[in-house]
Amino acid sequence: MSAVKQFYRLTNQLIELLEKSQTDRDQKIAQTESLLDQRETVMKGIFPPYTSEEAELGKELIQLDARLTRLLEADKDLIQKEIKGLQAKKESNAKYINPYQNLSTDGMFYDKRK
Repeated sequence: MSAVKQFYRLTNQLIELLEKSQTDRDQKIAQTESLLDQRETVMKGIFPPYTSEEAELGKELIQLDARLTRLLEADKDLIQKEIKGLQAKKESNAKYINPYQNLSTDGMFYDKRK
């Protein structure tokens, strides 16, 4: 199998994995990293001249790559939102436990005279 066909197959597998949201997130991330690593190694083996079939696959790959980029960005945004939510929850919990921890001393008057 040519490198372009392998790259096309791996790209389709990656898109399918990202579109189905039934799998566990940790498992999904591990599989995504594995497929991205495989794509990277196959990409290094793609050299011209291309056959007419490989040229057609290349045109399709451009569209698939844009779709893959959107899916990866969406997953990244989702993970970032969850991280921000967890940080806000952690901060809120800390404020609940000790509400006087971060009191500002701005505007406090200190008299040096006795």
